[in-house]
Amino acid sequence: MPNLSTPSKITWCPGCPNSQILVAFRKVIGDMITSNELKAENIVCAAGIGCHGKISDYLNLNTFTALHGRPIPAMTGIKYANPDLTVIGFSGDGDSFSEGLEHLVHAARKNVDIKLFVHDNQVFALTTGQATALSPKGFKGKSTPEGNPDEPFNSLSLVLAAGASFVARTYAADIAGTERIMTAAIRHKGFAFVDIIQPCITFFDTRDYFKDRVYWIDETRPKNDLNEAIRLVTAKDGRVPLGIFYERL
Repeated sequence: MPNLSTPSKITWCPGCPNSQILVAFRKVIGDMITSNELKAENIVCAAGIGCHGKISDYLNLNTFTALHGRPIPAMTGIKYANPDLTVIGFSGDGDSFSEGLEHLVHAARKNVDIKLFVHDNQVFALTTGQATALSPKGFKGKSTPEGNPDEPFNSLSLVLAAGASFVARTYAADIAGTERIMTAAIRHKGFAFVDIIQPCITFFDTRDYFKDRVYWIDETRPKNDLNEAIRLVTAKDGRVPLGIFYERL
């Protein structure tokens, strides 16, 4: 197994689920390199600005740190310049849906062969707790002290509508489940979007909320049914489904 760690000190808050995402990703990439499915020198990992972006410091791989909200243009350029590369990006919900929404929508529409893992904590955590486009209505943070007045995006239905050919969601605390979803996303040929529920334990601790609501959908169901995928991600039954909702081969 290759050593994918670096000497950089991990500075996420103790117990932050970002560390679970890092553990899962290192395991996935390590296994794929060991099995000769991927070559380390052909992997490029990009990140935006936010707590998630520190992950590029902790990966002994080719990495690129982009401007806030701009990892997708960098990833697209890297992939177009060298189609043989496996280009994987990390972004936050603020980075993807507040700052860089237009890039996400068009990458999905064009089905660019890149993989995007969104660390979704529903808050701008690095700048200490402002609301993002995915923060729930009523959320009280630094920018919304009286409560967020806006309804959040449904990020999964948005990327499905934009034309993403792989759409999935996992939960950072389920490391084995996250590994399965990451592996499938990396193997997919086309634009892969993975929402990773990653509670911010400092500014918006939603662990208790999600632990009682997340569940895995039937993995044997046909994954190319767009209408069924939309039904799953828009259901209002109080539960939070995890799994691969849609994959167009």
